[in-house]
Amino acid sequence: MKLVRLLANLGYGSRKQVAAMFREGLVTDAAGEVLYADDKVEHAEVRFEGEPLDPPQGMLLMLNKPTGYTCSRKDVGRLVYDLLPPRFALRNPVLSTVGRLDRDTSGLLLFTDDGQLLHRIISPKAAVAKVYEATLAEDLRGDEAAIFAAGTLMLEGETEPLEPAALEVLGPRHARLTLTEGRYHQARRMFAAVGNHVVTLERIALGSLSLDGLSSGEWRLLTVEDTARIFG
Repeated sequence: MKLVRLLANLGYGSRKQVAAMFREGLVTDAAGEVLYADDKVEHAEVRFEGEPLDPPQGMLLMLNKPTGYTCSRKDVGRLVYDLLPPRFALRNPVLSTVGRLDRDTSGLLLFTDDGQLLHRIISPKAAVAKVYEATLAEDLRGDEAAIFAAGTLMLEGETEPLEPAALEVLGPRHARLTLTEGRYHQARRMFAAVGNHVVTLERIALGSLSLDGLSSGEWRLLTVEDTARIFG
């Protein structure tokens, strides 16, 4: 792939803008030598303003989503894409969220430009564990864990019962919930079904991949080993 097209696909600018960047000497190799648009250089050896290029197609990143942000490109208000470098929104293929967290839910949110990987993660067959911590409006009764684990709980407006889910009580109004499916507002609706109300909800893990100290609003690229933890 030509270097101009490569940088344009990574979102560094339009092809015209990227061509101008080459003329300005902003694109170099790892040794600092200025590159030209028709040079043949491996992706890993290219530098833009002295920094390595973003990963090629197949990028996967994790964001610790704050509350108040919407998983959308088009809604008004604060969007999760606002928390990422602006060039990420210009990548081709596009960078998409892997599933969604609603506006009032915080925590682990993935993005990728790899459609096959996205569908692999969200596929019901994968049964990736989604782990949430919830604070509740009312004290837990004590029978919620058994109800959630039974695989018979029916949510309002649905015709199929939920898959079994695990509930760990962390305090009178604090619980950890592990789901293996992703129905609309599932965690909130499950607690509503047993007469409670979620006050705060945070996704803390997918599979064995956790936030690992990532602060609210921060993001990081994931490695091959990180990706494997999603399914492990």
